[in-house]
Amino acid sequence: MMRAHRNHAGWWAALLHRLSGVALAIFLPLHFLALGTALAGADALDRFLDLTASPLVKLAETGLVLALALHLALGLRVLHVEFLPRPESRTRTVVAACCGIGVAVALLFALNLTA
Repeated sequence: MMRAHRNHAGWWAALLHRLSGVALAIFLPLHFLALGTALAGADALDRFLDLTASPLVKLAETGLVLALALHLALGLRVLHVEFLPRPESRTRTVVAACCGIGVAVALLFALNLTA
């Protein structure tokens, strides 16, 4: 079976775009749960927010920001592919730039958490 397509940068970009979308979809019910605790009163929200002070939660938040930034950047890449002329030779550069943007945003978020 030929798997040469997996060496193409566009294939990896599409995979990352889908995985980041799945990560965001998994996060959404957790976000609604957090919003629901706010409806239960200030004490319930404060107890929930105390749980979020954990380093593991902070790491998960950084991963969420990475997924969001990657999904946004790779979504812009899809728009670029659809609407702008692009030579095939620039695919790796565009994918690398999208991944770099995602990682940079996540690192900035992580640095902001430590300050």
